[in-house]
Amino acid sequence: MNILGLIGRERRLFDNDIDNSKESLEKIVAGSRFLVLGGAGSIGQAVVKEIFKRNPQKLHVVDISENNLVELVRDVRSSYGYIDGDFQTFALDIGSAEYDAFFKADGNYDYVLNLSALKHVRSEKDPYTLMRMIDVNIFNTDKTLKQCIDAGVKKYFCVSTDKAANPVNMMGASKRIMEMFLMRRSLQIDISTARFANVAFSDGSLLHGFNQRLEKRQPIVAPNDIKRYFVTPQESGELCLMSCIFGENRDIFFPKLSENLHLITFADIAVKYLKAKGYEPYICQTEEEARAFFSEKAEKHEQAKQWPCLFTSSDTTGEKDFEEFFTDQETLDMQSFINLGVIKNQPEFDENLLRNFSDSILAMKKNEGWSKRELVDLFLQMLPEFGHKETGKYLDSKM
Repeated sequence: MNILGLIGRERRLFDNDIDNSKESLEKIVAGSRFLVLGGAGSIGQAVVKEIFKRNPQKLHVVDISENNLVELVRDVRSSYGYIDGDFQTFALDIGSAEYDAFFKADGNYDYVLNLSALKHVRSEKDPYTLMRMIDVNIFNTDKTLKQCIDAGVKKYFCVSTDKAANPVNMMGASKRIMEMFLMRRSLQIDISTARFANVAFSDGSLLHGFNQRLEKRQPIVAPNDIKRYFVTPQESGELCLMSCIFGENRDIFFPKLSENLHLITFADIAVKYLKAKGYEPYICQTEEEARAFFSEKAEKHEQAKQWPCLFTSSDTTGEKDFEEFFTDQETLDMQSFINLGVIKNQPEFDENLLRNFSDSILAMKKNEGWSKRELVDLFLQMLPEFGHKETGKYLDSKM
């Protein structure tokens, strides 16, 4: 299936920049040792492949998902074969004592790339998952950063999100707060990061769900009023690697807007997706009608190659009306690369704010109780401009 065609594009975004940097990329990667954290997720796997195919001296991959690591190894072996360097995977939780022991026993890396994250807006629906998001997105990042500093790692890369620019949901705000913690550590180690668009058909994404719905003979549901930018999995890996290798301290890379990167609705992609699979969308008006499709109308519509779709407006908490990769307060470098923009940052942070945030979270955990309201208020202390949208309805309450 042609992913580019489904997201309304004909050409890949970063080919020119990758070609212009080809010799430097290959030389640097081939002479370096890499650790990829969260390397078995969709973006993580794309990053691992970009590194692996350039023959690194060492490539270690850590992820909490044992099954995804197995698939990663099978995929890499089937696509690229083997490298001369040390390639190993480890099924570890980055927040655990086992990971700490693993890193202490080795720690000899030039580049550490952290792709682990709780990335779903829906993860703010309850205070407990939200606290885990804070742990994964903020405190695990800060912990692994300190370990890298102590071990003498040359460069730390961490993926951010476009939703960190003027955030309206807790996921985006957690990444914005993570960036504040990064600024503090940037005084001790070189750090770069990236904000980018939705990764088409990444694990857990709505587009990935299209595949699941066809496999399970269930309706496709998508919002018709939300437009998003999309990159392919390979483009996400290329963007991360370019930022990791070529980003200066505190740089945030993002894809430039161009005729090759434009907004498209999920509903439009659903129609393109179904047509690529040989189906015409059959538009339903309610969830009940969509669910009943295969039991009541299956034979008739299968002959017509139709598939039930429910396209609705968005009314759930945390959905941003538009996407942006930077704010008007940030300093940009739009000349260094053809299709990559760079946000240039000074090490600006408030030590007291960071300390208060850490102490407050620690106190909540010690008490073994907290509310979402307490966490939102704490986020607002960190980000006074945080425009949190609370509708009382979450994606888990919809089909």
